[in-house]
Amino acid sequence: MTQNPTSTDPADLPEAITRYLTGRADKNVSAAASAFTPHATVTDDGHTYEGSEAITRWLGQTDTEYSYTTTITGAERTAPDRYTVHQHLEGNFPGGKVDLRCRFVLTHGLISELGIAP
Repeated sequence: MTQNPTSTDPADLPEAITRYLTGRADKNVSAAASAFTPHATVTDDGHTYEGSEAITRWLGQTDTEYSYTTTITGAERTAPDRYTVHQHLEGNFPGGKVDLRCRFVLTHGLISELGIAP
């Protein structure tokens, strides 16, 4: 059940989300991948990646395809197990700048679903 979003300090996000975000910022694929459940799904740029192997490949591809910087611009808790993190990216990808919403669902303390969209 969804509740009204509650603003959350990014420093207070659950450990798995912080591990994923830090791993991505550091281009550490194994650290970012370790934040997911074995059967997690990620939806990004119109594609869905299911399971550990597919998510690890996706992380490696996006980390080598473009150079970019990421700034967290906000975060909110939308349910006990759901968080949205707002990020601003700048880099050498098409368009050069984008604001993203990363919607996380947690299961047993790990990310079971991640949806990334502008």
